[in-house]
Amino acid sequence: MHRMVSVKVQLEFRNVQYAVSSGRKLVNGISFQILQGEMLVLLGRSGSGKTTLLKLVNRLLEPTAGEVLVSGRNTHSWDPIQLRRHIGYVIQEVGLFPHFNVARNIGLVPSLEAWPPQKISARIQEMLRLVGLDPDIYGRRYPHELSGGQRQRVGVARALAADPPVLLLDEPFGALDPITRAELQREFRELHRRLGKTMIFVTHDIREAFLLGTRIGLMQEGRLVAIVTPDEFLTLDHDEARAFAGCLQ
Repeated sequence: MHRMVSVKVQLEFRNVQYAVSSGRKLVNGISFQILQGEMLVLLGRSGSGKTTLLKLVNRLLEPTAGEVLVSGRNTHSWDPIQLRRHIGYVIQEVGLFPHFNVARNIGLVPSLEAWPPQKISARIQEMLRLVGLDPDIYGRRYPHELSGGQRQRVGVARALAADPPVLLLDEPFGALDPITRAELQREFRELHRRLGKTMIFVTHDIREAFLLGTRIGLMQEGRLVAIVTPDEFLTLDHDEARAFAGCLQ
């Protein structure tokens, strides 16, 4: 007999709603699970609720109804700082500290976690090599001395430095030129395959969603229209899905 291998649920949304003070619901009635090692791509137009959903995971926003669970625990039961150290976060603007060099930027969270200096140094070198940057060349540089693509690589390295089980990425390649963006997409797909991290990746680019996603969650006006594999996406009987699929032609 073959033994069943259980796959851990890493993230879960249970009927989650987020409303602003006016009462307008930016996300409404969201329920789904993400399994350990999945790359879920949240796809949707601007204002569809993708980034709001992402920020509910690491408590940059708090749900006004429902609950978000990370590793089986309601986010309200986590200390917010510990939760955010448990979750890597990469944004389009990268957010590197301009007065820290690359090595110090990458080593920030491990140092806050009181890792020994030798371990931090080794981890910085490991992370720079992982994202294709020579630590002897780039470790001493400052963010303003890097290209956009290099800054984004450092942003990914920093997010991974403390070895978090979950990574959130909010249109990380959106501001890059098309060639650099395509290079980083391919590299990132390989990085996910090698590391097996659980990731949520926000984009409005259907091609990026198909390249990277193990599943695609289609958002429209604060609701989750569908959450399907890329192949299943093409068969969805929904106007918004057909509109995005048409961009592949």
